[in-house]
Amino acid sequence: MQIEVSTKNMSFLECFSSETRVKMIELLHHEPLNIKQLSQRLEISSAIVTKHIQKLEQAGIVSSENATGIRGTQKICHLKLEQAVLQFKPKKQSELPTNSLSIPVGQYSSFEVKPTCGLASPTQLIGVLDDPRYFADPGHVHAGILWFGSGYVEYRIPNFLHRNQKLRSLEISFEICSEAPGYNENWPSDISFFINEIPLGMWTSPGDFGAQRGVLSPDWWSSSNTQHGLLKVISVGTAGSYLDGTKISDTTMDDLSVTFAKDINFRIASLETSPNCGGITLFGKNFGNYAQDIVVTMHEDK
Repeated sequence: MQIEVSTKNMSFLECFSSETRVKMIELLHHEPLNIKQLSQRLEISSAIVTKHIQKLEQAGIVSSENATGIRGTQKICHLKLEQAVLQFKPKKQSELPTNSLSIPVGQYSSFEVKPTCGLASPTQLIGVLDDPRYFADPGHVHAGILWFGSGYVEYRIPNFLHRNQKLRSLEISFEICSEAPGYNENWPSDISFFINEIPLGMWTSPGDFGAQRGVLSPDWWSSSNTQHGLLKVISVGTAGSYLDGTKISDTTMDDLSVTFAKDINFRIASLETSPNCGGITLFGKNFGNYAQDIVVTMHEDK
């Protein structure tokens, strides 16, 4: 989620002006808690806790549900938002992308994967679990989620630039996490990114998330499976390559050899040579917490 720092988003920004609300976020990061449990751990009244939770809910940071307990109904609170990127300098209208497209996670152009691995459409598994051969099944184009223990998937990004145009920057966003058998919240994985076989950099995913059910998880998807990832944004420009605004390498657009009438190849890899080879899970618009596939935005030179 990207939040513009402006008065129109005060309800969100004000959530972090209270030490109590920040402590609530810290507590809910570890596990869901009911109002009484939050009250006891923070040593404040349930009424005050309820008011703070309401503000966090309105901002989309926390979600809650009513559940039947031993002594009646209780309100269970969950941490809903995984991350937010603050935009201190929003893009001007003239800087908005001139070309944006969405690539389904199942429409990879090449792959090389090792178990644990698999694919699923929004309605069913595709092929057999832990058999890499099914990544070549024609039905892979319908996949809404895919996972593998090591290897890579590569996507072909159409290049619609005219002969006299030049790509100034490229931005790619997607939901992703590690891949552990079942799931494991503490399962680091070094995930590497490449464009046209040129390394952009690496990011270490902290885990394979399954403790809280994904917002978009289909009803048939087991709660023992991976549920959601983190929304990550890779951007390449004239100054280097960035992940969520943090520089990960000096690779620039000039290094990528993007030329007229030649598609752009984007590879996501879990390399066996990495210190933390913990696999990859990729989520499409019908799985996880974010209703999107792999979104590519191109900015052209004027």
